[in-house]
Amino acid sequence: MTVTTLFNFSMYRSTCRVAAVTVLSVLVQACATDALKNAPQAADKPWQPFVEQDATPQTKPTASKGLDFSVPANSRVSQIRPAPVLLSDHSYSLYELIDIAQRENPSTRLAWNTARQAALTQGMVEATFLPIISARVIGGWGHSRSPINLPFMGETDINVRAQGVVPALALEWLLFDFGQRRALAAGAGHLSDAANVLFNAAHQKVIRDVTHSYYQYGLSRERVRITEQSYRNAQQVAQAVQERYQAGVGTSVESAIATQHVAQARLRKVTAEGVHTTAYQNVLAAVGLPGNSQIALSTQMSRPLEHISAELADEAIEQALSQRPDVLASYSALQAAQEGVKAAEAEFAPKVFVAGVVAHTRSEFGVNNLPDWQRRSFPSALMVGLNLPIFDSGLRAARLKDAQISVSKAEDMFQKLQQDAMREMIAMHSLLRSALAAYQAAGELEQAAQIAYDAALDAYKYGVGTITLAHEASSGLLDAQLARADAHVAALNAAADLAFLMGEMTSAPQP
Repeated sequence: MTVTTLFNFSMYRSTCRVAAVTVLSVLVQACATDALKNAPQAADKPWQPFVEQDATPQTKPTASKGLDFSVPANSRVSQIRPAPVLLSDHSYSLYELIDIAQRENPSTRLAWNTARQAALTQGMVEATFLPIISARVIGGWGHSRSPINLPFMGETDINVRAQGVVPALALEWLLFDFGQRRALAAGAGHLSDAANVLFNAAHQKVIRDVTHSYYQYGLSRERVRITEQSYRNAQQVAQAVQERYQAGVGTSVESAIATQHVAQARLRKVTAEGVHTTAYQNVLAAVGLPGNSQIALSTQMSRPLEHISAELADEAIEQALSQRPDVLASYSALQAAQEGVKAAEAEFAPKVFVAGVVAHTRSEFGVNNLPDWQRRSFPSALMVGLNLPIFDSGLRAARLKDAQISVSKAEDMFQKLQQDAMREMIAMHSLLRSALAAYQAAGELEQAAQIAYDAALDAYKYGVGTITLAHEASSGLLDAQLARADAHVAALNAAADLAFLMGEMTSAPQP
């Protein structure tokens, strides 16, 4: 065989390898792009699950029927978490609703898992202070065949086989890093503290939300009662008009006006009932119960309201700032950012580490029919190293600057949160005072409106008043009663919000 023939044969084999690699690459790309069949086929066409050609074809939307953008149903998605057992013959108070919400509301479990993950992060950072010991096993087998021309033996083959196993125990331990790990562990600890504080904050928010929804439900029930009473008052006026009309002293105009007033009162009653249904669903949502739950609620809209001091003392504001979860969490985030600067500064210092290995090797070597040769050894090593970065194109400097900016942002966020919290508390305290004053004024207005309505109705019955005056007095009484109910709940909500903003809404109110 000539050199040219050998060269051509080598080129042929190389060409075959290139062709095989090219075909394989094309096949891989074809498989990757083939996944587009699972995506929507056009921007204006609905997505449908891919169906194989041999499967039963699905019905496709036609132009006459219009495009159907519905999605396939998944029965597993409709499986709702079982609701707690509720007593059908018991009316639940605010205290009991909050107790259920703290166990059933998903936000409390989300905050709990977030706090647990933050604690695990701190544990993972602290684990870097300890050495890493790992077991490794490397084994292998090899075989080679080499043709050789030996004297007196002619052309022959030498078969060589080799096999062995190397189990080893490796040690890696970072001894000294100029406080980088300590700073990272401290920062993770501060973030864990923030997550724990926010976990309690999630419970405080659940208490506030349930309280709000409970009061709004009570308001909706009171408005239903008031509109029902207004409806009965309108019917009472209409009855008086009918009696006067039958006696020959009334007019058809008065009768028509009375009928209109009854219809308006009935519309207000139906609207109030719809709001009441929505308020009930809001209670279920705040507690964390399914929307189809059936639970009886006991509301006390006659709860007395207490007077508050004229001003919010500076000592009370400072105490509130010291125990508000969001302020505490922001302060912990600031401390974590400061530890991040220390960790970034430690990147400029060297790191001292220890590495070691203990191994046991066993190898076997054989050639044709010659006796096998076996070898065992027990190598071990212990090394101390130093790692000192010299040039990294400014990467460490950029990380340090980024950490310093994070500290500045955390300081600004903390100060802003302090100021916002102070303004919220002062504004809510003022709103509570206004709500209490409005409640007192609405109570006086209701008493006056009740007297005016009774007088106007009696005057009309005895023929010394007009139907217009009676209807105006009825509407005035309705407005006064609704205003008093609104002011009462507004004061209760303002008191709950003030307690929440001052970090004092930490448990359910005792029954």
